[in-house]
Amino acid sequence: MPKRPSDELIDLHTHLGGAVDPAIMWTIAHQQGIRLPTKDYWQFVDLITIAPGERKSFDEFLALYHWTELIQSSPIAVETSVHEVIGGAYRKNNITTLELRFNPMKRNRGGEQDLDHIMMAAIRGLDRVHLEYPVRSGLILCLDREFTYQQNEIIVDKALKYRNRGIVGIDIAGARGANFRYADYSTLLKRAKEGGLGVTVHAGEEEGPESVDEVVRCLEPDRIGHGIHAAEDRALCRRLADMKVHLEICPTSNLHTQVVKSVAELRDILEVFRRERVRFSFNTDGPEMLQTTLREELKFAVRNELVSPEELALCGAWAREASFVRDGRFS
Repeated sequence: MPKRPSDELIDLHTHLGGAVDPAIMWTIAHQQGIRLPTKDYWQFVDLITIAPGERKSFDEFLALYHWTELIQSSPIAVETSVHEVIGGAYRKNNITTLELRFNPMKRNRGGEQDLDHIMMAAIRGLDRVHLEYPVRSGLILCLDREFTYQQNEIIVDKALKYRNRGIVGIDIAGARGANFRYADYSTLLKRAKEGGLGVTVHAGEEEGPESVDEVVRCLEPDRIGHGIHAAEDRALCRRLADMKVHLEICPTSNLHTQVVKSVAELRDILEVFRRERVRFSFNTDGPEMLQTTLREELKFAVRNELVSPEELALCGAWAREASFVRDGRFS
């Protein structure tokens, strides 16, 4: 009989499209009659995962989500996915606080399916897992940097509509469109914050520190997704520390996509954050897609001297403080 790990873990940065077990994705695809490019299960696994040690460009990594988002594009698929990710995280890693993010508009087949049905399905998955396991979890809705402002505004409207049903935050993610500017979203994200939602934004991942600077100045986020290249600007790091903006670090993801070239570079980045007192924690990004777990990420961090065991414990405390999941925030 498997033994439950003694320590409880917190994952603040996990994408639904990268977190469902390939076997479950395979079953969901066949249940919905989706025509896959292969009838061989193992080739399918290769299609939606990155092998250990494999390296892809940032754009190649984002392309993996084409199939996972397509397979998850129905109410039953979204409900199943949310339930399985959070339940599986508890069973495998004893993750008792998990924030799961996704773009609902990339799950409704371009408007073919009603967006509220997708939202309610995600909430049902959340409700089911809360009945089954002693977990604290919530959903973050992702705006997309290639969407129009009007599309992203609809997503914020849905997040506010369901903020008492398990939606705890807003994110901005995806490939950066040619006309995208973070500053254009200051009013929209301010409305989200005033409505009780947490705000985290992808920046400083494939882009330089200027993206983090723009986000901090214009959007005043609670957290930054990745944010690793902020380390290139010490003054910016000090502002992050003063504002207590929490960075969601994803080591395996950053190494696989080559936005960080080596473990040594990542070690140097985190050393800058430590010196400037920037708060951060370790997360999975897409555990099934990247074939990792949060426990493996934490072991990797200590084994490669990214942090000491004592610093790792402090990161966990920071993560708990930075979490958007609060008692009474959802029912």
